[in-house]
Amino acid sequence: MSKTDELRTTFFQEAEDLLEQLTDGLEELSCGDADPETVNSVFRAVHSIKGGAGAFALEAIVRFAHRFENVLDALRSGELAMSGAVLDVLMRSSDHLTVLLETARDGTLEEDDPAGEPLLAELMGLTGATESPADSTDEVDFTPMTMALDDLSGPGPSELRFHIGFRPHDALFRSGNEPVFLLRDVCALGEAEVQCDLSGLPDFDSLDTEASYLAWQIALQTEASDSAVHEVFEFVDGLCDLTVDQDGVEPLPDLPSLDPPSGPGADPEESAPTPEPAAAAYPPPAAATAASPAAASPEAARASGAARPEAAGKSAPPQPVASTIRVDLHRIDRMINLVGELVINQAMLTQAVKRDGIAQGSDADVGLEELRTLTRQIQDSVMAIRAQPVKALFQRMSRIAREAGSETGKTLRMVTEGAATEIDKTVIEKLADPLTHMIRNAVDHGLENAEDRIAAGKTPEGSIRLSAAHLSGRVVIEISDDGAGINRDKVREIAEEKGLIAPDAQLTPNDVDNLIFQPGFSTANELTALSGRGVGMDVVKKSIQSLGGRVSISSEPGDGSTFSIVLPLTLAVLDGMVIEVGGQTVVIPISAILETMRVPTEQVFQLGTNNAVVRLRGAYVPIVDVGAVMGYRAPVAPDGEHVILLVETADGVRAALLIDAIHDQRQVVIKGLEENYGQVPGVAAATILGDGRIALILDPSAIVGHTGAGGGAALSTPLAAE
Repeated sequence: MSKTDELRTTFFQEAEDLLEQLTDGLEELSCGDADPETVNSVFRAVHSIKGGAGAFALEAIVRFAHRFENVLDALRSGELAMSGAVLDVLMRSSDHLTVLLETARDGTLEEDDPAGEPLLAELMGLTGATESPADSTDEVDFTPMTMALDDLSGPGPSELRFHIGFRPHDALFRSGNEPVFLLRDVCALGEAEVQCDLSGLPDFDSLDTEASYLAWQIALQTEASDSAVHEVFEFVDGLCDLTVDQDGVEPLPDLPSLDPPSGPGADPEESAPTPEPAAAAYPPPAAATAASPAAASPEAARASGAARPEAAGKSAPPQPVASTIRVDLHRIDRMINLVGELVINQAMLTQAVKRDGIAQGSDADVGLEELRTLTRQIQDSVMAIRAQPVKALFQRMSRIAREAGSETGKTLRMVTEGAATEIDKTVIEKLADPLTHMIRNAVDHGLENAEDRIAAGKTPEGSIRLSAAHLSGRVVIEISDDGAGINRDKVREIAEEKGLIAPDAQLTPNDVDNLIFQPGFSTANELTALSGRGVGMDVVKKSIQSLGGRVSISSEPGDGSTFSIVLPLTLAVLDGMVIEVGGQTVVIPISAILETMRVPTEQVFQLGTNNAVVRLRGAYVPIVDVGAVMGYRAPVAPDGEHVILLVETADGVRAALLIDAIHDQRQVVIKGLEENYGQVPGVAAATILGDGRIALILDPSAIVGHTGAGGGAALSTPLAAE
């Protein structure tokens, strides 16, 4: 990869963070946050995206971002008042800017942006601009001037001299910027003299390698304008102290020294000389950009310098910025694979120690226990590296909901909860498509149009809620709407027409709701851009199952529907209980187990020929014979020799799994079966035990669901026969 490609990749990575900042700010504004800093934060995000896009000649992005920030600048200055219409344009502009960046990252961005022309016109309409949206983004301030013709011997009227003071903050280096490139760009504008101020450097023993101690003063003679000088530092706005003072045509003066910075490790009494009054600290960047360059006189600079210590005393000390590092995902994947092998080898050592009869408390046993603890800590740390909040995914879903609402002509409000919930990055990436299907389905099928909502006594604006939370070692994501709910009569009628169920089938309301997950099922009356093709919810279910998760639905006519997705936190390692059933050693995820016990024979009751229930704390729970369901052996009568695992499925159904024995509780490395064997009913994955044998990781929800334990249906054929 060339240096340019690396910089381009870095730009798009940083653009994702800026888009997240942009979306957060707009959501705060939509909630009525009138803090000016919120608007400033949104403006800085768009401004930074524009600057980075300009460095790579992404003209379509630059042109759109330029008009976008014009509106934001009008909001900052009070020329434009915030309203619902303005916020709607800003939201759609944010969505379009996201699309432009995605197409640019994929290499499909076109120089023209016909899809954005109407939005550009709306943005210009908000600021009162009259030029064509396709015009250049360069703004020209025209001021009539008079020119004296009596003396043409001196320098031309365009020859200017600037005194530039530049002091980078620590954050400038952490963001990946390099001052030497900025200084080169300044020198390229004309004739320049550059002096570096080293007075702020502390003693070597006090040096902090992450602090910024250097500053520069530049005397520049150029034909470029003041805006061209400021443009050099545009991408580091807010990351440095910058002053640009404009002179006439006098000779270049001697350059004064800058104030030494008070960075960490600097001793103000030993290493920092006392500054002279003429070398007062530079005013903050906001003041430098607000005033014209000509107004930045030495007197004003001294006044600003005198005021800064007083202002600094009133403000709170800056909060430390957490250092981050970008690491290629393949390196983390390789680390996770190595940790998995470490877990397997640790299990093998434990098995060998037990087999050789080494006494507990011996040096080998103590060392093995320390290795087990260390392995667990390493595994948790590596998993934390892969864990990411679902915030970016939720923001993308909000954009999809707005687009779907625009396509269907429905007004809606998207509410997100638990965006800080962390989940494995691999799960997040594979979750995007299923969530997209479900959000678009909620808008198209779930929400009614405004007229129907008003007739039903609801607000004209629909509501969709997207939430995430951790629950018992798993992640639960819910998509809810306040629409009409599922029309069960219509669903059943369509299912019978398509031959999905028999006309006389006895189905519970939940069974009818779950018919929408059948392949080819659709309730759409006509083909639209969002639905009607009979492809959607069955794809959602298969995608969720491929992640080791389950999806369920609950609906109330007239009150809306809720889809629940339950997913593992990670796809690499899980805590499992090693059990034996029918002579086979298998693993059950501990996150699904509520309780273990010997079968209380006096509390077991037979129902028919093959079914039985057990009474636990006043409730009757169906017993599921795991050996019979998996085809390992014939059904057996529960007795005191067997063990019961009380489990709860993703649907909230409780069942008692009948097994033969419990061997151990340990971490196991997940090995997928889909690539070689496809989806195996009742089996979530496989693992390698300490003795080298392969054991299946069972899916309790699939096993219980197959038997119909939640609804009282009789056991049919074993899963192994399917």
